Amino acid sequence: MSKLKVGIIGGTGMVGQRFISLLENHPWFEVVSIAASGNSAGKTYAQSIEGRWKMSTPIPEGVKNIVIKNATEQVKEICNEVDFVFCAVDMKKDEIKKLEEEYAKNETPVVSNNSAHRWTPDVPMLIPEINAGHIDIIDAQKKRLGTKNGFIAVKPNCSIQSYVPLLSPLMKFGIKNVVACTYQAISGAGKNFNDWPEIIDNVIPYIGGEEEKSEQEPLKIWGTLSGDRIDKAASPLITTQCIRVPVLDGHLAAVFVSFDKKPSKEEILELWKDYRGEPQTLELPSAPKQFITYFEEDNRPQTKLDRELENGMGISAGRLREDSLYDYKFVGLSHNTVRGAAGGAVLMAEYLKAKGYIKAKSVAIG
Repeated sequence: MSKLKVGIIGGTGMVGQRFISLLENHPWFEVVSIAASGNSAGKTYAQSIEGRWKMSTPIPEGVKNIVIKNATEQVKEICNEVDFVFCAVDMKKDEIKKLEEEYAKNETPVVSNNSAHRWTPDVPMLIPEINAGHIDIIDAQKKRLGTKNGFIAVKPNCSIQSYVPLLSPLMKFGIKNVVACTYQAISGAGKNFNDWPEIIDNVIPYIGGEEEKSEQEPLKIWGTLSGDRIDKAASPLITTQCIRVPVLDGHLAAVFVSFDKKPSKEEILELWKDYRGEPQTLELPSAPKQFITYFEEDNRPQTKLDRELENGMGISAGRLREDSLYDYKFVGLSHNTVRGAAGGAVLMAEYLKAKGYIKAKSVAIG
């Protein structure tokens, strides 16, 4: 099988680097084009990130000599090289919305890590194991954009990956209220400890815009398709606090939940153990075989020990117990730049390919 040609828009930042790293030797996708700001355009990828490579593995040989294109000024040229793009740019939200629609209108599917289009009514925001059916809205989006193949699909915020997958199997019991306190790694801000020495021996009790995303985005994921839009769910009521902690990778959540019909602890654990989605059924390349792993030990999951579970694509949980104020409390963990960012987007692209929404282009864009 010939591989689909991939472009990475915003390939020099931390999430862009994670895309580059994850796509090395991918069985379905091959990076052929990388775009960034005008400051990087014209340089080779190796030159553009010299001294700024933040991954633990070396820069893949196959991308070192790719010449960076200007993400905003060479859209048609990029679209003529690729079958689809991943987007992880650092721009103002209105600029990102316009740019992603420009790629889509040039008949190039956009799989986005950005937040700009998460609340566009006809743009699916996917965790493929949970709301795969939302891709059906893409046909309405294409009609609005006037495209045959071009569209935008987005990945939700990294923080919610540590608890939404754990709550989703329990929705059948009528979740009423959720409190989630997230303890978030510095890579979520595009930093490592060399970039951000102030975070060492420190905790920052504020991450701009994160709490609103964490409280509202799950409701779109649990929402329903209604004509040419996705209507968000009316419940549960979610409140969050999002805290930056001195950890490189991995977002951990302390979660409290109450139900209309309280399940037993055994029912919850069984649902977590058995929970599978279409990525597992289809055996997609990036899909974790075991989506949710529960640890019986009192001191697990731990960020450093467990964030790489299932190559960073698994969700882990622990400390499930009854609570004096809510019905239950537990801890969840996800890898924020793999499952929560680039890896989640790669899985979404794999699913969109498997369902025929992403495919090889037959002709160049005019």
